[in-house]
Amino acid sequence: MPGPRIVVVGGGISGLAAAFRVRTRLPEAEVMVLEASPEVGGKLRLGSVGGVTVDVGAEAMLARRPEGVALVRELGLHDEMIAPLTTSAQVRAGGAAHPLPARTMMGIPADVDAARASGVLSEHALGRIAAEPDMDALPQLEDDVAVGALVRSRLGNEVADRLVEPLLGGIYAGRADDLSLCATMPALAGRLRRTGGSLVRAAQAVTDVGTHDPAPGPMFASLRRGLGTIPQRLAAWDAITVRTSTTVRAIRRTPTGFALDCGPVSEVELVEADAVIVATPAAKAALLLRVVAPAAAAELHGVESASVAITTLAFRDVHLPAGSGLLVGANEGFGVKAVTLSSQKWPLETGGLTLLRASVGRAGENHLLQRGDDDLIAVVRHELRALIGVDTEPVDALVTRWGGGLPQYAVGHVDMVARVRAAVSAVPGLGVCGAAYDGVGIPACIASAQGAADQVLASLRARGE
Repeated sequence: MPGPRIVVVGGGISGLAAAFRVRTRLPEAEVMVLEASPEVGGKLRLGSVGGVTVDVGAEAMLARRPEGVALVRELGLHDEMIAPLTTSAQVRAGGAAHPLPARTMMGIPADVDAARASGVLSEHALGRIAAEPDMDALPQLEDDVAVGALVRSRLGNEVADRLVEPLLGGIYAGRADDLSLCATMPALAGRLRRTGGSLVRAAQAVTDVGTHDPAPGPMFASLRRGLGTIPQRLAAWDAITVRTSTTVRAIRRTPTGFALDCGPVSEVELVEADAVIVATPAAKAALLLRVVAPAAAAELHGVESASVAITTLAFRDVHLPAGSGLLVGANEGFGVKAVTLSSQKWPLETGGLTLLRASVGRAGENHLLQRGDDDLIAVVRHELRALIGVDTEPVDALVTRWGGGLPQYAVGHVDMVARVRAAVSAVPGLGVCGAAYDGVGIPACIASAQGAADQVLASLRARGE
């Protein structure tokens, strides 16, 4: 007898990791991935600049969280793993570049001396950090709060604007005053939920975890040929079927499982499945779930997203500042929010070229992204002169746009995700995963995928399939 058919909607890292998990845990299953775009990978994609293959989406993954490294091993790519040559970054704040202080929790200082050594903060702000542990204690955290509001109330605007905002902007392309503490800093939120007290001491406790490990290994990792090779390797596995340029327009329940309406409206193709995993961005997931899980669809409809563009530049005979890159505060007057000095950060084979990439786009700011590629490259080059002193003509440049690429974790996001999962779990054989739920990093997306896969497998076992 043939095994059950599981259809995964979405061929990004989450969808492909979910398909991989299902097929390895249930070898007799027929697993199909349906991807609307012409290629798989989602935000993990390779491009070419100056003849060098580079990541034009995510270019690093957290190596101290196990899911990403474990998947790389399972795919036989472990020998391709590389560690950063340097993680010494700077932040542009107060009109100048400063080293990022050591011992911060997403910009929240855990060490006033380290913050002072950086030079990024005034004496007034340093005094607030030193005095914060003696302020009236924070009550135990009961409800979610915005990161910016909490930091401003305890440490002032400078810490929020010069440290927390650039770091959160670099990861989420969002605003500290809008982003959820519980979703973006769950370890810190958990500490405050248990103990309350001092924000600085809570940050100290969180940053101290693991510091006594004699060999913790590198914090981040990549692959020699780019992280975009991970989805390529997954899609090439002949145990799953991957169909690109296949748009799923609707999902309906049937007496035996699900029916998916695919393809153009004028020529709809029906795909039947025993189970479905929706691994798309929140807006698309809301459309697909509106019939089979309307309560989940309503929640996901409210998840906003930010668009970004990555401009990758290749140079010859250019001098770069030391370190791995630069984060830029939202109040500094630049469209560029982050610069990665790729050929200094990673041990890459570049044929003698120097590579860097600049990220443009924050939540609510789309004016620069509406420009054409040539205009955007010109803006980036103009700002790089002021930011890192680079005024050399590049030998090549590439703009990669990620429209709606980063979900925004608003206050209450964690509770919203719990409601989505409760509504989805009430539909046997249905699962959801992706960056909209538990984190935008690669390991978080893989963990989300594995959870969705395990959920639908448990449902199939309960039905005796």
